[in-house]
Amino acid sequence: MKENFCIERSARYRFFQFFIMAVSPLSERWYAIGVIMNEKTLYLECYSGISGDMTVAALLDLGADQKVLRDGLNSLNVDGYKIKISQKDKSGLIACDFDVILEKDEEYALSANSDNLNLTIQSQEHLHVKLGFHENRNLYDINAIIDNSNISEEAKKTAKKIFYIDAVAEAKAHGKPLDKVYFHELGAIDSIVDIVSAAICLDNLGIKEVVITELHDGNGHIKCRGGKLPVPVPAVVNIVADYNIPLHITNINGELVTPTGAAIAAAIRTKDKLPKEFKIVKSGLGAGKREYEQPSILRAMIIEELL
Repeated sequence: MKENFCIERSARYRFFQFFIMAVSPLSERWYAIGVIMNEKTLYLECYSGISGDMTVAALLDLGADQKVLRDGLNSLNVDGYKIKISQKDKSGLIACDFDVILEKDEEYALSANSDNLNLTIQSQEHLHVKLGFHENRNLYDINAIIDNSNISEEAKKTAKKIFYIDAVAEAKAHGKPLDKVYFHELGAIDSIVDIVSAAICLDNLGIKEVVITELHDGNGHIKCRGGKLPVPVPAVVNIVADYNIPLHITNINGELVTPTGAAIAAAIRTKDKLPKEFKIVKSGLGAGKREYEQPSILRAMIIEELL
């Protein structure tokens, strides 16, 4: 009964939309058609956390164009990596896996299985990140890489917003100004690729609204270059506090929400509640690299509100 009622309401809403177009001037009709057909609402279900690679994988599983992604990444003129897009079994569920594979001669020890962005501030300002050559990298250097690429203006805006949110959180955690933060992971290849890839895929899918109700993280401690950090890590805590994102601590021992994941959520989130009634147009699963008691997946859904 409820299902029939929802279908009836949806039909009435579609009739109303096309009625408005019919009585509107021609230019407004074309605009309305564009809004109805192209603008999409994305719901990210973060019950198993969120990371950069999980986000990209979920968006690819939703149908983001792999060629558009690869062309955009190639325009960054960043060397030292390749990407692998495949499927992975997560507790019997088939999820998309997005992997950034680094060259073996990287000068820093980075795990390609994590986009954890816990930074060590270099007081001597000495850090090498291989992007085809060696030099220090801060937020402004990374912005220049993005600006000089051929990705869309919307994707550039999104990518730079994600990096800014992350950098501010890390600078706050370490008590340093932005221009004095030289990045281990934030300036590393895999993080640049993850963040820019997420921005490209969101733009390619035509996402205009993003619903994220809460983030679920684990507990305990993780190892980083500077020692051990509590979970949630300081950067994640700073981000959820600054952007009023509810955080739910689970009984899983480990990190479910990475700083990249939290920064992506903060940058793209436009709504904090799901519609009262909606239909799911399409769903996608993004695989995480770590194994916990529950499947490490990020579920993404294109939804339409039933009015």
